[in-house]
Amino acid sequence: MIRLLLFSQDQKLPLLLGPTMGSEFAVALESDADQIKRLAASESCDVVILDLDSGSAVDHRAFVAAMQRLRVPVVVMAGDDQRECAMDLVQRGAFDYFRKAHALAELKIIVRRAYEQSRMRRDLENMSQQLRANPVERCDQLIGSSARLQHVYDLIRRVAGLNAFVLITGESGTGKELIARAIHNLSERQHAPFVAVSCGAIPETLIEAELFGYDKGAFTGAVGSRKGYLEQAGQGTLFMDEIGELSPHTQVKLLRVLQERQFSRLGSSVVVPLHARVLFATHRDLAKMVEEGRFRLDLYYRVNVMGIKAPALRDHTEDIPTLARHFLAKYSEIYRKPVTSIPAGSMALLVDYHWPGNVRELENVIQKAIILTDDDSISPQHLPENLQQPGLQVVGETPHPTSFEDQLHDYKIKLAHKAVADCHGNKTLAARSLHISRTYLHRLIKELLEEEAREVA
Repeated sequence: MIRLLLFSQDQKLPLLLGPTMGSEFAVALESDADQIKRLAASESCDVVILDLDSGSAVDHRAFVAAMQRLRVPVVVMAGDDQRECAMDLVQRGAFDYFRKAHALAELKIIVRRAYEQSRMRRDLENMSQQLRANPVERCDQLIGSSARLQHVYDLIRRVAGLNAFVLITGESGTGKELIARAIHNLSERQHAPFVAVSCGAIPETLIEAELFGYDKGAFTGAVGSRKGYLEQAGQGTLFMDEIGELSPHTQVKLLRVLQERQFSRLGSSVVVPLHARVLFATHRDLAKMVEEGRFRLDLYYRVNVMGIKAPALRDHTEDIPTLARHFLAKYSEIYRKPVTSIPAGSMALLVDYHWPGNVRELENVIQKAIILTDDDSISPQHLPENLQQPGLQVVGETPHPTSFEDQLHDYKIKLAHKAVADCHGNKTLAARSLHISRTYLHRLIKELLEEEAREVA
């Protein structure tokens, strides 16, 4: 149940909202800001609705800032005469603004979305804290905060504690194994082995021996016994990458193992129980392979109990600066070169490139650039020629030096303006194309208009 706290002086408000919100919400009224802060600090409320029309004398900006620090989302509710104040609070960190003239059903959607995003953020923070205790195999190598990656993080959190089979799909270089490791590290199996095997890298004549193991004399050259990957994983996790490369014969044998949760080594009649959890990955379209008769339908449904798609880098370009800085720090330390920055011109080239090789290609590009540079930064000439193509106007082309964060923010504003133009003024479609909220898009457009007004003045 979502605990909804109304910050209002209107005693009738709970009677109005309670029936509308339904049994999914526990609605309570509180008129004292300090008491709300205490409840938020003790995690006794999930979402706060701030009623601007209630006549409270509290400093609304300070209240929203306090709720941000306590990680409790605030939904601002006001009439049209308070719209400017409400939008100011949204820009300062409130989750969203609800006009009282609108249908109350819309408020229910806004509050639920605020709760879900807040819960996801807390889960991710808890995930990071948990993973910091295990520095060897960590999930925080999944880097980025875009909406697409937030969805991936949410799916990881949902499946980690279950014993269900998971199929991870996506193009090469998108980090499918990192997703599998994250699932393992967040599960109760985190202290047991994580065994990764690439099905496409093992010859067809050896795949069964590698998976199931073999006893001495099972075939020519088997001079001793060996545990297969299924057995090596023990109580941990077996990650089978590129499962689409398995032959029909091996698919049949794997299906039987997954159905019966047991197997035998080659040359042995002893049944070995399968204790490990098995995760799968592929860059191929298995559904299409099923239609073409190259992948068994029953195996497809067996491995695809839950699907997670690793997004292509071109679909979450807002994460490129964070990823690039991560690889910069990583390889500058490995190569012992004091390369500390990626100027705005170089970063714009990275953001504007389409990255067919995804994150792996980006890592490779940064690695090579660190080797090539003799300075403390990566200049455009240190990047591959195929990246040095004209794209969107490079940010930071200004006679006044600004920080990298300021220049990146200017670039986001230009992207928002271009998206609105491409969508013929439809801001909802523009926000959707950028995978950002409509509120954030409005904020970027407003800042652009303010900047243009200053230039005219």
